[in-house]
Amino acid sequence: MTMRGLMQDRPLTVPTLLSRAETSFGHKRVITGGTSDTVATWADVAPRVRRLAHALDALGVPPGACVGTFAWNSQRHVELYLGIPSSGRVLHTVNHRLHGEQITFIVNDAADEVLFVDRTILPVVWPLVASFGSVRHVVVMDDGGDMPIPDDPRILDYEELLGDQTDRPIATDVRDENTAASLCYTSGTTGNPKGVLYSHRSVVLHSLLLLGADVFALSEQDVVAPIVPMFHVNAWGLPYAAMQCGADLVLPGPATSAEELVSLLARHRVTFTAAVATVWRDMVPSLRGHDLSSMRHIACGGGAVDDALSRRYEEAIGIPLTNAWGMTETSPVVTTSRLGTQHRDLAGEARRLLLGSPGPAVPLTEIRVVSDDGAEQPRDGTSPGELQVAGATIASGYFGADPGTDSFTADGWLRTGDVATIDQWGYLRIVDRTKDLVKSGGEWISSVQLENAIMADPRVKEAAVIGIVDPRWGERPVACVVPTAGATLTPEDVREHLRDRVASWWIPERIELMSEIPKTATGKWSKQALRQQFVGAQPEPSRE
Repeated sequence: MTMRGLMQDRPLTVPTLLSRAETSFGHKRVITGGTSDTVATWADVAPRVRRLAHALDALGVPPGACVGTFAWNSQRHVELYLGIPSSGRVLHTVNHRLHGEQITFIVNDAADEVLFVDRTILPVVWPLVASFGSVRHVVVMDDGGDMPIPDDPRILDYEELLGDQTDRPIATDVRDENTAASLCYTSGTTGNPKGVLYSHRSVVLHSLLLLGADVFALSEQDVVAPIVPMFHVNAWGLPYAAMQCGADLVLPGPATSAEELVSLLARHRVTFTAAVATVWRDMVPSLRGHDLSSMRHIACGGGAVDDALSRRYEEAIGIPLTNAWGMTETSPVVTTSRLGTQHRDLAGEARRLLLGSPGPAVPLTEIRVVSDDGAEQPRDGTSPGELQVAGATIASGYFGADPGTDSFTADGWLRTGDVATIDQWGYLRIVDRTKDLVKSGGEWISSVQLENAIMADPRVKEAAVIGIVDPRWGERPVACVVPTAGATLTPEDVREHLRDRVASWWIPERIELMSEIPKTATGKWSKQALRQQFVGAQPEPSRE
């Protein structure tokens, strides 16, 4: 007979985060940027969350139904983050930057009953409403947008909706921690987006692991600013983590230009912030005009951290970028870099390069790399294979029309599609996305390494590498390069810069100088768009 422990059976649920924020940190701030900053406390926010839950009851939204949000990072979106799952519904954050067809697919696949929409985003959403089969109401949150509110009985006002309710306990008591709490969809770059359905348990566990000293080390003394959108993988779990530890939460609202973001970080003395590399790259010209001395950690996700970019931050504000790796399917943080005891003597470039790597797995997660024949690769830092992940905060399947069964192994690990190595200390290095590797003359070229080598040139702002069909070599790399503002750069300059940095056969014959690299809806480089642009393109003759 198995002996059971004598511990209280208290579920890990989002309502516990609401209670903790209100009772322990009621005085701490939730700040929303914009034309003028809006400041509230958790003591102000909590009653509004309860009114929101009762408003959903009044609208007849049943338990378990999905409620969609089209919103910037704001106090109101935080209220939705808490009120929807705490009342037993499912928070479904939707990326309004997707194509209309993808938005329609996502809303219909989730069967959203009610949509909450910032007024500045309403021009994107309202023209699509006729294509949403299940939506009964559109609740507008007035964030200063100037679109006239359509005269339609389905449209409701957020503040009026909350004003019609009283502050009283939420009737729906979520007792099962495995109940669905939130839903996000993948970016769908190679087909329809896939739904990832997070449980209350996974949300709470993920928020806790972000507090770890070897993860983000978030604490009550921090001022946390998620620049990563709240419609993208729950803003990497940072709003929930701030509730756990009592950190001030600073949100940019609709003010998302590079200058506005740097100003926000400076005037609120932010200590921790996170975004994708594209955002940090755009902010470089504004860094020296602001005091960012309060910053202790800048997390960079969504792809590799090129050392040239990290060096610019270290020179401008005293700290480099720290890489983190994850996916929508992984809540998302699976790894983040740190300096281990074996690295205590690292300094300068070596230290910066280590922090720019994905780093080791965070608690509650496991990583492995597997060869084509299914064998787990040794942890020697040189044996690449497909990266697979497992853990309590990792998806076990997909929600909705596409179950995506090929994405999971027979023993329950998620197949990420990344090619990676793991060293003896457990540090992950991403070689490339499987589909982004370039196989030239039977040998692999890593687009990630080639991109980083190109961006080491200060004349280069961005570089993305794709492979195109070549009649002789099978594939050859094409480098799409955006020069730094004011810089003079030619394709031959790029090739000359690469000659001492990569193998000669890695150097692209075709180098396209561009004003901008197309981005996905989450701010990553859209290599799919680049491939479509250069299909059938003939290589530029080599000048060597």
